[in-house]
Amino acid sequence: MKGVILAGGNGTRLRPLTIITNKHLLPVYNKPMIYYPLQTMAECGLTDVLIVTGREHAGDFATLLGSGKEFGLKLSYEVQEEAGGIAQALSLAEDFADGGSVAVHLGDNIFENHAQLVAAVKRFETSGKDAMIFVKEVSDPQRFGVATVVNKPEPTVIKIEEKPKKPETKLAVTGFYIYKNNVFNSIKSLKPSARGELEITDVNNFYVNALRMGCESITGEWTDAGTFDSLLRAGEIAHRSQKSA
Repeated sequence: MKGVILAGGNGTRLRPLTIITNKHLLPVYNKPMIYYPLQTMAECGLTDVLIVTGREHAGDFATLLGSGKEFGLKLSYEVQEEAGGIAQALSLAEDFADGGSVAVHLGDNIFENHAQLVAAVKRFETSGKDAMIFVKEVSDPQRFGVATVVNKPEPTVIKIEEKPKKPETKLAVTGFYIYKNNVFNSIKSLKPSARGELEITDVNNFYVNALRMGCESITGEWTDAGTFDSLLRAGEIAHRSQKSA
């Protein structure tokens, strides 16, 4: 299995901070944001990692991270020519995956409990599932893909809605996904959403409808860092985690 970190996008919700830099290079407590998903990948034992980012700041990532040796990783880079959605960015990793499974980490997501992700990665190939998502109850589910989950006989996702105005649950789909290689064929079958992007929620619903989606509830703190409030919370989570380590 290889790792993919998606670090593109325009970061418009964080302007003026992102006028001259990529969101994922902003500081979260005492490190650039991109360091946190790199740490997660390293702890998961995924030493071969691809970073997908936009053209404008691709050189900044290479300057900051280099070969990845500092993290015990072998880093590769891929440029997303224009913002076409998370699924479109993931599609750029097909050659890198080389027929194998991939663990995908959104670059602006901060997880307190890495051990849970490490364990999930280790058992994924024998899980009988083709995909895995991780959900967390939140107070503002309208900002996320929202999962409806039943617990018979095990946690089972029956649908995922992208940023619903009236969410059925408060279970946000977090930004860590695991897929078998058939994910790239599923992306090829997608049509752009109303906002002209290939949505990761549509990819995930492909597996939900095929009854091949696994699901776990995240323990510990989690946040994205896509708004000013959530960026602040990400720093607080990182601060607490490092002080307690």
